[in-house]
Amino acid sequence: MAALARYVLEEISPEDRGRIMRRASEEIFEPSLVESVRQIAEDVRARGDEAVCSALARFDGLELAPPQLPVSPAEFDEAATAVAPAVVDAIRLGIANSRAFNERAIRDASWREEIAPGHVVGEQASAIDSAGLFVPSGKGSFPSVLIQIGTPAVVAGVRDITVVVPPMAEPAGAVDPAVLVVARELGLERVIRANGPAGVSALAFGTETFPCVSRVVGPGSPAVTAAQIRVQLYGCSTVMLFGPTESIVVADESAEPRIVAADVLNEAEHGSDSAALLVTPSAELVDAVDTEIEVQLSSLPEWRREFARSAISHFGGAMITRDLAEAAAFVNEYAPEHLLVSMRNPDDFASQIEHAGEILLGDTPFSAGNYVLGVPATLPTGGFARQSSGVTARTFLKTSSIAQTTPDALARLAPGIIALAEHEGFPAHAAALRSRGLGGS
Repeated sequence: MAALARYVLEEISPEDRGRIMRRASEEIFEPSLVESVRQIAEDVRARGDEAVCSALARFDGLELAPPQLPVSPAEFDEAATAVAPAVVDAIRLGIANSRAFNERAIRDASWREEIAPGHVVGEQASAIDSAGLFVPSGKGSFPSVLIQIGTPAVVAGVRDITVVVPPMAEPAGAVDPAVLVVARELGLERVIRANGPAGVSALAFGTETFPCVSRVVGPGSPAVTAAQIRVQLYGCSTVMLFGPTESIVVADESAEPRIVAADVLNEAEHGSDSAALLVTPSAELVDAVDTEIEVQLSSLPEWRREFARSAISHFGGAMITRDLAEAAAFVNEYAPEHLLVSMRNPDDFASQIEHAGEILLGDTPFSAGNYVLGVPATLPTGGFARQSSGVTARTFLKTSSIAQTTPDALARLAPGIIALAEHEGFPAHAAALRSRGLGGS
């Protein structure tokens, strides 16, 4: 039995196409989940830390008192010896490369230019004052997430950063030591344990332990994402939309089936709500990849194997197109979080892509981007790559526009200013020019 669900794009049924395009995003907006998250948010808003502890007891089976929510200095010290040296080295490599990428990303964030004689315009960039970073832990240990979202916040210069991590079941109430190693490497001292939706809500409202932050950033379950959407109603900004992971591998007949299979499974093993697609004009490649996937699935732990099988059969699979042009059109319609282009001329194909969170070319696997390349790996899902981008230092910046004119430059602009002011019925606007002796009486 084939592991990959298989579709021919020009023959696919509306039901199958709709399911693939929607992927797991519908879960985020499912009415019962939205209501449950609303109740959690309102409880945290009303009762603060006590509500956060209630959520830990109810959803995680952990009985903690408010003073136990912050991670202590002793826990940071213990984490430093609990993580394997090779993992610490990998964390440092990931941070270094992310730092280099993000420093370049904002190098020209502030600028000024004379666009006409005596007429200077520009932008002055500055960091937001505070940020809350959510790092998931429900399906494993994810220090890479804090590398991906914490390094940009530090590079941007955010003064007040709070990290929220759901505690582990074993040892009960502990925070992932690898995440604490990343936090210490980045100089982030405030780490708080909390259930996802309650933690997001606490960051948005502020409690006895949690500071009220300007922006919450971080991927998570549908409930975490729904909580981020909810708190925007109260003035806390978030970045849309970091839901269950999704990937597309686009390949032509030159691609190596064994490698393509590994790349498809790369993101598929994240969870049963993930989506992993192979898009290709070659039915022969699909046959070969499907065979390889069965072999490679057998090497995964059973729980990861089941995640991957779901990701390549329910929301994912193989999409056979007439040609690469149709493949590019499908990718742009889907707007994937992760895109890998494996073919003879990957740059030519990539130039046709307008909507994708990341584009990896040639022999660059998703896992390299996930961990140490330095490029963003916390990326928009659910089609939001059409209108938003991955987390970089720019995510934590805002800009003030700047302009200055000389008297001569303002005199040249005065007729247009006055004409529009009078057209719109704002005499004081026009008077601001006339008081300077411009535009006549």
